[in-house]
Amino acid sequence: MSERNAAGRFDAVAFHTALDHTRQERGLLWKDVAQEAGVSASTLTRLAQGRRPDVDGLAALVTWANLSADDFVRRTDEPRSQDTLTKVATHLRGDRNLTPEAAEALEALIAVAYKQLVTD
Repeated sequence: MSERNAAGRFDAVAFHTALDHTRQERGLLWKDVAQEAGVSASTLTRLAQGRRPDVDGLAALVTWANLSADDFVRRTDEPRSQDTLTKVATHLRGDRNLTPEAAEALEALIAVAYKQLVTD
């Protein structure tokens, strides 16, 4: 691994999963995503195979899905579980579709499941 890439990497699989959730929420086919985002179908195929998009494709897709590319950069020096659960809690509590009680209940469920399934 080069010095430049030693501190982090782009998680293309997680990015594709997030795109797929957005696609499903909007009731679209992948060809619709390509057209709306202004990327080629081959860009989406490469993502589905776990390969990273080019910079322009990434910019178009994060804009289309209203995502942040930073959320998919995995730092190797960052603690995993605390960071993950904190991010999940933050997103749940910021979700306008959930009451504060519902967000808290989901947070507790996810924390229990995460702690049982996490690998060290």
